[in-house]
Amino acid sequence: MNQISKIPKIEMISTGDEVLYGQIIDTNATWLSQLLFEEGITITSRYTVGDNLEQLIHTFKQRSLVNDIIIINGGLGPTSDDLTAEAAAKANNESLTLNHDWLLKIEHYFSRRGKTMPSSNIKQAMLPESASLIDNPIGTACGFKMEINNCLLFFTPGVPSEFKEMVQNSILLDIIERLPTIDKKLCYRLTTMGRTESDLATEIEAKIDFPKDIMIGYRAAMPIIELKLTGPESQKDKMDELWSKIKVIVSSNFLFEGVLSQQDAFGLAQLVSRLLLDKNQTIAVIEQQSAGVIGSQLFESAAPLVKSEILPLLLEDPKSYCLRILNHNHADIVLGLVNFREKNSEFTLLIATSKQVWQYNLKYTGRLQNRQTERKIFCAIALDALRRYLLNMPIIGPNVWLEVIA
Repeated sequence: MNQISKIPKIEMISTGDEVLYGQIIDTNATWLSQLLFEEGITITSRYTVGDNLEQLIHTFKQRSLVNDIIIINGGLGPTSDDLTAEAAAKANNESLTLNHDWLLKIEHYFSRRGKTMPSSNIKQAMLPESASLIDNPIGTACGFKMEINNCLLFFTPGVPSEFKEMVQNSILLDIIERLPTIDKKLCYRLTTMGRTESDLATEIEAKIDFPKDIMIGYRAAMPIIELKLTGPESQKDKMDELWSKIKVIVSSNFLFEGVLSQQDAFGLAQLVSRLLLDKNQTIAVIEQQSAGVIGSQLFESAAPLVKSEILPLLLEDPKSYCLRILNHNHADIVLGLVNFREKNSEFTLLIATSKQVWQYNLKYTGRLQNRQTERKIFCAIALDALRRYLLNMPIIGPNVWLEVIA
């Protein structure tokens, strides 16, 4: 086993026309980058190539010259467009050879299910001559590893469950054993709403001096801004100190710490759902401009949702309507987002309980967005208001994109 003495260049290559042309989202690449990062290993580049034999051969040759380790994903199936193994062999000037042990395993895979193995699956047991097999306990596509131009290449199936199994139980251990001693990285994350990315960065970086090896990062996904502090595990005490200062600066716009979901706004729905369950409060939702997004997100988050309604028309008396919903559905809380006026971006937000109804006439002052982003924005405004109510905070928080009319 070759030990890598320097900080390695590690690349992921995703294969397949469906990935290259955006027909599917490359979740495997995102997952791998995060997993390696948590182990203190940084992917230096990612690359995507389609189902073209000559292009695959060229890519494996060229990328192996500039990297130490490459993880290739996809193209190990039994069909004619699965070309990865053939391309790997030709990139290293060798032939494919039948791996009898894997062929037996594929045959056993089908026989256990009472089926005969199709002849096309023999292709999945054809590996480059210099390759070493990587087991796949879930499916019929084995992985393999080999060297091209002194670069170690791991080849993996595209099916996410098979890919993750192979990486976690084989490839990751192999990579770690080859690397010099590494300092694991830490990543602290929090989510805010109501301030711009540039505004947050200006204040934070004016008030805090960050050491060279600790980085502050910002990611905008309107209307959410995520902050990330990353650094080596050996600097944990310093990171904790910096993180405390950051949380003080963003406290008025803070939503949650860590990661509740892959989708930031959906993470807010998860947080609200937990608060509702903790407080044993049921919720009914009426909405107009958000077009059912609030109810959908709460439902997917397992909130105690007793009613979700989309209203296409303006309500003359929103308070009375909310109270009827409250009583007829035996809800503890009604959240309403109604009466949106396209002309001036004004709308009405309500939170109703048996004791009180809070009604706010608001105006969205941010720039125009497409329909999908607009729905996310209004959904986040409503869910944040509900979060603040449940935490006994002022219902409308500071927000540069929101003006209180009455």
